Amino acid sequence: MLDVLLTIGLLLSTASQLRPFGSPVGPGEICLVVWIFLTLSREVTRLGPPLTSSLLKLLIFWLVFATGQCVGTMVGIGTGEQYDLVWFRHDIAAYIVAAAISCLIAVEFRACLRLRRVAWLLAMLGAAWLLLQVSLGWRLIDPGEFETWEWDRFRGLSTNSNQLALLCAVIGLLSLHLADTAHRSSDRIVALICMIVAIVVGRLTESDSFLLVLIVAGPTYVALKLWKWLMSPERRMSMRSASAWILVLALPLSVAYVTPFGSSVADESEEVIKGITRGGGGSETGETARLRVEIWKAAVHRAVGAGMLGLGPGPHLEIPAAIVAGRHNSTNDPKDVPRPEYGIVPNFEAHNTFLDLFIQGGLIALLSFGWLIATAIAVTRRAQLDGLTTLLCGLAVFSVFHLIVRHPIFWFAIAVCLVAAASARKAPMAQVGS
Repeated sequence: MLDVLLTIGLLLSTASQLRPFGSPVGPGEICLVVWIFLTLSREVTRLGPPLTSSLLKLLIFWLVFATGQCVGTMVGIGTGEQYDLVWFRHDIAAYIVAAAISCLIAVEFRACLRLRRVAWLLAMLGAAWLLLQVSLGWRLIDPGEFETWEWDRFRGLSTNSNQLALLCAVIGLLSLHLADTAHRSSDRIVALICMIVAIVVGRLTESDSFLLVLIVAGPTYVALKLWKWLMSPERRMSMRSASAWILVLALPLSVAYVTPFGSSVADESEEVIKGITRGGGGSETGETARLRVEIWKAAVHRAVGAGMLGLGPGPHLEIPAAIVAGRHNSTNDPKDVPRPEYGIVPNFEAHNTFLDLFIQGGLIALLSFGWLIATAIAVTRRAQLDGLTTLLCGLAVFSVFHLIVRHPIFWFAIAVCLVAAASARKAPMAQVGS
């Protein structure tokens, strides 16, 4: 039941339309907090939970990360930085929940088996959840008061189509890993179906970041598989069989490159403002790219101006004038999308995980996050978990255009990669010892 509760919490955490208007807490967050307390109460009754390598990595990261945020906050207060307290408290709460989820996942008894079970639940229930949202979007089921479209982009029950795109990316690439490591053909087929559903719904969001994840993930996975076959001393599988399996597993990713979904593109000039206002996505034009680079330059300037020590949690950039003008001139913006209001307090984000962390926690937070991602990729690559390595590469690409460290689904993916790699490394050692 704890596994089901965790799965439901992860899925509903992206359904932000289910939250009462103006509240940062909804059914997903409630499920996750209940899971945290139940799991924590179970762990405190155990005498000395083992300090595994995956848990140690997460503890080191969160300790260093928290240090960077605290140093940044002290620098910000000392330099007279003005904070938007709503978003300041929002980030602190989100980081606390993310730290608790990632660490408690890794500390659980026989975490690898349990996480694989949760991964299967997330893939299957996630595919069903995505299909339900598509049914609401196409009005096969009455959506009621929910708005399932953001302009011409599908957002389901999320307030932002990029939230749904992140969920689709995790479910799709996690399903690829499950298909890759499945022992039975029936399990592999189920995982591939879940992956196809996630890819189709992800393309409906018209997220450029999601499409870029697919473009990177497909060749990455195929290259890892070919390298694994070429470097294998045993060569148990013939080249023909290996090529066939690579084609079967990579085909759903390739289909997404040439299959058009969603409505037609609106007027180009209007789409520029809309694309930037909603934080990316849509048709990337030269003006959109220019504004994005301008925001990133402002982020670097703010981070360097703070002595590369950070300014603390929350957004610290001023909203660009083009975005403010676009909001005033647009008459069909979704009114339920929570976003910072223009005022005297800088409260805009760079929409880049690395730059936003650079502003918040300086080099300490930035290097700790880079170390965690690089370590996770290294251990999954060493364990020859090609699907998980592809998942991490995809998340790294997605993080370049969005701030994703506040999403519980991201930390579940990180914990799965670290725990699975540690378990795979122990298995050969156990066989040698026996």
